[in-house]
Amino acid sequence: MSKTVDYYVSLASPYTYMGGRRLPEIIKDTGAEFHIKPVMGGQLMATTGGLPVAKRHPARLAYRLVELARWKRHWTIPMNLQPKFFPVDDSQAAQMVIEAQQSGQDAIALSNVFLACVWEKEQDISDKAVLVAAANQAGFDGDALAARIGAEDVAATHQTNTDEAIEQQVFGMPWFVHDGVPYWGQDRIRFLARALKD
Repeated sequence: MSKTVDYYVSLASPYTYMGGRRLPEIIKDTGAEFHIKPVMGGQLMATTGGLPVAKRHPARLAYRLVELARWKRHWTIPMNLQPKFFPVDDSQAAQMVIEAQQSGQDAIALSNVFLACVWEKEQDISDKAVLVAAANQAGFDGDALAARIGAEDVAATHQTNTDEAIEQQVFGMPWFVHDGVPYWGQDRIRFLARALKD
């Protein structure tokens, strides 16, 4: 079995926030290489039949909060269940993470920083200044990463990630593919970790 994993993410997803926090330990334990692939969530949903949160039935919205609270307690993590800036456009954050990946930096760590901005810190990740400050505080060169937002190759990778996710029948976040096998959601990471150890 290989030790490589494709990791499709939305940087506004609460479950990506939960799952992303556990990846550094899994990477350390298994020696696996995760290729993070931020996608355009709206485009993915429109293609695969999903609905944005604001358009879901009230019954689904109510249960969503029950489930988020349940997982927050399970993992004992800081998390605002109804953050001030959500839903939020994560496209600039996504492109900074793509640039970090392309330049050999720890893009998963950066993605976790931006996810924490939404789900812990009540910060607006559609604001470039917020992204730069958060990246700088985490030890990245936020200005250099932000300077690449909209660059042709970075934007093209963002679209390619999305197209690839649609082709792979991805319909939720986070989503992992290892040896052709899909794993959807932070609660399936345990199965992925087991497969990486086989």
